[in-house]
Formats: sequence, C-alpha cells, structure tokens
Amino acid sequence: MRFFKTLLAVILGFFIALLLLFFITLAGASSVASSAVKKVTVENNAVLTLKLNKPIKDYAPKETNPLAKILEIENENLDFSKILNAIENAKTDAKIKGISIEAMALQAGISQLQTLRDKLEDFKTSGKFITAYADYYDQRNYYLSSVADSMYVNPVGALDFKGLATEILFFKDFEDKFGVKYEVIRHGKYKSAVEPFIANTISDSNREQTKSFLTSIWKELLEDIGKSRQKSSEEMNAFADNLSLRTPTKALENNMIDGVLYADQYTKMLQNTLGISSDSKVEKITLEDYISTGKGRKNGTSSNKIAVIYAQGEIKYGKGNIDYVGQEKIIEALHKALKKKSVKAIVLRVNSPGGSALASDLIWRELALAKNKKPLVVSMGNLAASGGYYIACNADKIFAEPTTITGSIGVFGAIPNFSKAANTLGVNAERVATNKGAFYSVYEPISKDFYDVTKEGVEHIYNTFVDRVATGRNMTFEQVDKIAQGRVWTGKQALENGLVDTLGSLEDAIAAAAGLAAIESYKTINYPRYKKNFKDLMSPGSLMHIKEKMIEDELGKANIGIYKKVVKPSKYQGIQMRLPFDIDIK
Repeated sequence: MRFFKTLLAVILGFFIALLLLFFITLAGASSVASSAVKKVTVENNAVLTLKLNKPIKDYAPKETNPLAKILEIENENLDFSKILNAIENAKTDAKIKGISIEAMALQAGISQLQTLRDKLEDFKTSGKFITAYADYYDQRNYYLSSVADSMYVNPVGALDFKGLATEILFFKDFEDKFGVKYEVIRHGKYKSAVEPFIANTISDSNREQTKSFLTSIWKELLEDIGKSRQKSSEEMNAFADNLSLRTPTKALENNMIDGVLYADQYTKMLQNTLGISSDSKVEKITLEDYISTGKGRKNGTSSNKIAVIYAQGEIKYGKGNIDYVGQEKIIEALHKALKKKSVKAIVLRVNSPGGSALASDLIWRELALAKNKKPLVVSMGNLAASGGYYIACNADKIFAEPTTITGSIGVFGAIPNFSKAANTLGVNAERVATNKGAFYSVYEPISKDFYDVTKEGVEHIYNTFVDRVATGRNMTFEQVDKIAQGRVWTGKQALENGLVDTLGSLEDAIAAAAGLAAIESYKTINYPRYKKNFKDLMSPGSLMHIKEKMIEDELGKANIGIYKKVVKPSKYQGIQMRLPFDIDIK
C-alpha cells in the first residue's frame, strides 16, 4: 500500500511540476516578447521600404496571445488596409522622402496589387520619389514595381514577362487506376469545379471562360504598365510573345527598366536621390516598422462609424476565422454593427471563392435583414465568386476591382465513391435499413434514386441562387440565367453584365456607404473580432496547422498542393457554390 501511495505522490508531483513549468515558460515568453518589442522612430530624410514578403490579407488582426508565438500558430500576414493607410500617411509625412519598392515573390492577389499600385500612383502626386529594385522580377512584382519613377535590376537577374496562364490538374486517369472517383451532380455548363475529377482534359466551355477572364486581366495589366513605361499594348504583347525581356540587357534595351545595378550601386543611387554623401547612411524604414508607429491607421475625431465586415476565404458552415468564412462570425459581426448607434452604414468586403451553399444562404439572410436597417455596400477583392457573389448580390451597391474574379453563379455536389476499389479488393457492403429511402454508400455505385434526389436539390439551390441575384440586381430570372451557368467573369466584365454597379476600391465603397448614410466625416471599425484563448490554441484545428507546416516543410509546397487538390472535394459538406477550380494566375 505504501508503494502505491508513494507512486501516486510521485505522479502527482510530476504533473504539478509540469504545470508550473508550463506557466513559468508562458510568463517568460510573455516577458521576453514584451521586452523584445523595439521602439521604432521615423528618422529624418527616411525612405519607406516595401518588401511585402509575407501573405497579404484584406484583414489580418494581430495575434496578442504569446502562446501562439511559441506554438508557431501566430498570424504572420500583412494587413492590406494598413498597408494602404501607411502609404497615404507617408504622402504627407515630412520625414518620409520617398518609397523604395524591393519586393520579391509577392503573395498578393492581382486585384490587391492593382489597388496598391493606384495608391502608389497617388503617392507620387506629393512630388516624392518612388524607385524599385529587385534581383529578378516576376510578372506580379514587375506589374507593381512599374509604377516607380525608375526601376533597376541585378546584372545577373531576370525579368519574367510572358503573359498570363493558369494550369489545371486532371485526376480522371488517377481515379480509374486506383478505383476511387467522385460522383458529381451539377448545374451550369461552366460550373467546372469538379471537372478535373470527371474528365482527362479541359472542356471547351471551361477553356472559353478561362481564356476570357485571363485576357481581360492581362489587358488591365498592360494598360497600367503601358502608362508608366510609355509603351503600347501591341509592343508589350510582342515582348511577351518573343520573351524579349528575359535578360536585364534586353529589358534595358527595350526601355522596360531604367538601369542594371548591384544592390550597393542601388544604395548609392538612393544617396544621390536624397542628396546625401556616399558616407551617409540611407535611413530606410520597413513598411511593418512604419505601421508599428501608428501610421497604419487613419486618424479622425468623428463619432460616426462605417462598419467594415471582412468575409475572406472559403465559405464553410461553422464559426469562421481569418482564413475561412463561417456564418457564425459574420452574423455576430452584423448584429454588433446594427446595435451600435454610432455605426451609420455597413460595408461587406468579400474575398472568397465561395463554398457551402447553406452557410452562404444563412449569411445572405442576415445581410438582407441588416440592409433594411442600415445602408449596405459590398466591396469585392481578388475573389467574390459563386457563394462569394451569392452573399454580395443583394447589397444597395456593389463595387468590384477591374481584375476581381466574380460571377460563377452555379451549383454542384461531389461525393467520393470507392466501389471500384472495394470490388477489386474483394470488399462487399451490405445495408440493413428500416426504410427504402435513397441511401448512398461509398462502397456501392450511385443509385438512380439517390442521383435523382441529389439532382433535385442541386436544381433547387441553383434556381434559388438565380432568384436571389435577379431580385438583388433588379433583373429577370432569364437575364441572370443567361450570364450564370457557373460562368466566371472579371469585375470589368461583371460591370458590363450588370452583376456589379461600379469599379472601385474598398475606399470607394466606404465613401459610397457614407454617402448613402448622409454623413461627411466618419471612422471605420473592423469586424469580425477574432480572439484566441488557450482552448482555441490547443484545438485540433490549431494543432493541425502545426502538422501541415511540418508536412509542407518536408514535401515542399508544390507536392502538398497536389495532395490538397486530390482530397479537397472529400471535405465538401453539402451542396457547394464555389469557383470552377483553384485559380493560380502566373
């Protein structure tokens, strides 16, 4: 008995010590984190440096829990609105003399880059300079950097300028080989979200829509670059066709850059621009440091507020976080905005490829109720497609960027089926049930009854989708159906089709909301609010993030990306409203 008492005491002591060690470590981490926060000051004659080497999200509230840093699940994203505010503040900041764009491998959508580029164009009206330098320019970086007064590249660098393309992986042969497939029920000839799982090649309709929106986006990029570099679209298309800018020398000869320099030579160029001696230090301040001084905010004293609610990521049924849209957090945010008397209007910022039809409709319903009480304006970011458009369609006014990917008004269902694999392996499934309803088994071929019932559900939701759009956009069912069928459009094309009201940025949408609310001065307040407690940090989702990071480090992004595409449809819950495929424009 004494032995067991001693053993129990040892075990209890071990766990108490472990718990104490945990809290001591947590307190120490918090103390270190607090002491490590450096005080940033903006020096005179400073140059604001844009590296933009982290993922850029429309909304990226900072993680305040020190345990998140220890577990490597903290938010490392750049907040897009703070970036824009910082550039706006730098425009009138006497200490900032200019901007140096030194970006590499930008992790931003094209619509974000277009908005950022417009903001930099506006910065130049202050008379301050913008220069750009890179070891090499990919197309996104070149598009952004071309706004600069002068552009420079490393002598052994490169410039990638070959037009836009996107690649779609098809898995039909893979499925046939291993006896695994997806049963697909869809409405919309362009609704090709599951096409890679039911075909070996791209369909004519999918090729048509993909070529159409890529061409529309490319025209926008050429127009912006052409204004800055004084080149026609014809000239630049010839450059792209012939790869005429592939070396620094060729890019310089064609006047698409202004100089070929090493980094130290670029620094000397900045010294000359600032009018300081070669012995003097160029006082650079990074964008993140500049934002940390409070320059990522817009100051104002008005008591009036515009609530900006961010819906970013796939739409899934559930709570939601900064990476995916859940109806619970969006509805909670709407209720908070409606209760605040100081909030005079609501702007919904959508950056989503769509997802769950059920979650989308629940959000649509709450937005419809909110619209009856306060003005509602939608701002579309990189994506506002399918379910992303569904939640946007009933607003008082819809803004889109010219390069926004939107539309995709269509519906589908995808169910995994292992019947061929089960048959090959000698596995037989027998069902015992009380009724003869249209049951489905992943181990048996899909029955006609089940297909018919599911098809009926898909058709019902498609008709509901079209009805919602027709009501919100003051169109007939037939008018919407003609431009629906799952077809993807750019913001510019959507304007021509009546799916949006005007082209503009989030700032434009906020200004329009203020106009509808009849207020001249206002501040913005951001929603939803995301706060992680210890329970959230130790949840399966957060721990899964650590697991995924380890796997990605081991396999590489490209290989883990293929794996995610293969298993993605198996995670769909219910009927889906989402983009035709994962669009990665290069």
